Amino acid sequence: MPKYSVVIPVYNSADIVAETVDRVAGFFNDSGLDYEMILVNDGSGDNSWDIIRGKTKQNPNIIAINFLKNYGQHTANFCGFKESTGDFLITLDDDLQNPPEEIIHLIKKAEEGDYDLVIGQFEKKRHPFYRRLGSYLIGELNARIFGKPKDLVLTNFRMMRREVVDRLCAYNTNFPYITGLALWFSSNPANVLVRHEERRTGSSNYSLLRILKLVFLILFNYSSYPLRLLGGIGIIVSLLSLALGMFYIL
Repeated sequence: MPKYSVVIPVYNSADIVAETVDRVAGFFNDSGLDYEMILVNDGSGDNSWDIIRGKTKQNPNIIAINFLKNYGQHTANFCGFKESTGDFLITLDDDLQNPPEEIIHLIKKAEEGDYDLVIGQFEKKRHPFYRRLGSYLIGELNARIFGKPKDLVLTNFRMMRREVVDRLCAYNTNFPYITGLALWFSSNPANVLVRHEERRTGSSNYSLLRILKLVFLILFNYSSYPLRLLGGIGIIVSLLSLALGMFYIL
């Protein structure tokens, strides 16, 4: 029987994280599947850490990691990947917008064929307009930089095989971008339709500023576009300077 690792970054989710953990555990226990759950507290300012630390005492399948400060969702996921031991790894948000019961669709899709990356495609997305616009922009970058197939829809609700996780963890970077690295190190990705629920409490941690920071992280750490742009500007300025110098000489 395969083992499943579920990595959940936690940030200021004291109102809902306990229910998220219980529903994930309930899904795997009811399904009779072997699992571990890795909760990474990303420098929460509330008592999220106390709650998830308490859950480790109730359930031996839960591992809790505490960051000293907020490093961001991708770094939290990367840390969870390093601690995982499962044959399959699932990433899940802490706010129940991705119902844990929908994990079964990822598992069944992976069983259909030799898919090493299965990504949940939301039947109806419940994000605000700026999040959808940001997702579109980041999707275009993923297509150009990481070779995302045109018909593949990207979300944070995904499952990957162990070999993809191992390749991803072996990549040395101070600025991990999980989505792009998963695309780089997988050979047969696929989508499967899943439900996406309304946010029940709090607000999204992905503000417009965070989305722009993610765009710049992708551009400056995983592509040569900024260097090529500056190089092109430098060549143009040099040619104009040469032309101006020749003009004054004549």
